[in-house]
Amino acid sequence: MNKCTLLISCLLLCCFSLGAQEITPQEIIKKSEEKLRGKYSQGEIKMTIVRPDWTRDIQMKSWSTGDDYSLILVTAPARDKGTAFLKRDKEMWNWQPKIDRVIKMPPSMMSQSWMGSDFTNDDLARANSRVEDFIQSIEGSGEVEGRDCWILQLIPKDEAGVVWGKIKIWIDKKEFIQMKSEFYDEDDYLVNTMLAKNIGKLGGRTLPKSLEVIPADEEGHKTIIEYLSLDFDKPIKDSFYSQQNMKRVR
Repeated sequence: MNKCTLLISCLLLCCFSLGAQEITPQEIIKKSEEKLRGKYSQGEIKMTIVRPDWTRDIQMKSWSTGDDYSLILVTAPARDKGTAFLKRDKEMWNWQPKIDRVIKMPPSMMSQSWMGSDFTNDDLARANSRVEDFIQSIEGSGEVEGRDCWILQLIPKDEAGVVWGKIKIWIDKKEFIQMKSEFYDEDDYLVNTMLAKNIGKLGGRTLPKSLEVIPADEEGHKTIIEYLSLDFDKPIKDSFYSQQNMKRVR
């Protein structure tokens, strides 16, 4: 083998080795979270609670900065208008205009239903980081809605105050979209499943335009979240996320 052929072979081997490096489960989760949240985001959301005998719509505005700050304002129906939820780091508050009171939500409330839906307070606040508070592993591959996905398992760290005993997530290998998530309790029983629907352009990114949460043991129950608008380009000051602003934001 001459020197030129040897050099080309070495370069090809090097390129193959670099290309073959596997992405870590933590990197997969981080990329999927960053795509969904961005550094800043604000949008308008419609939530539909579906029950066997009735449905209920709730409209909201939302603002977030990374994993640390979020504010949700209920804009309809009239009876809930003005209700707000604030998250700063791992703490969460609820402003209830009818009783003119701000309530700090203890960790014990994070697993409870949010506004009567199938989402929990933790789902909305995301008080725990899926990157920092869980041990991640890749369990295999699977297909969801025709998309090739990694299947990841997330087990909470001992020191993390986490609602769930285990989370399984199907993440699209091309777009890093969280296509499906299964949430288990501490006894390893499936509690609910979250499905990404209507994948398309949203805020300039390829994202699900709606999410469905389906409880495992309540037939005919589900909650649908639809993103009416989403913007990742407008910076938000940290001072926006205050208890005082919960009462006056519109």
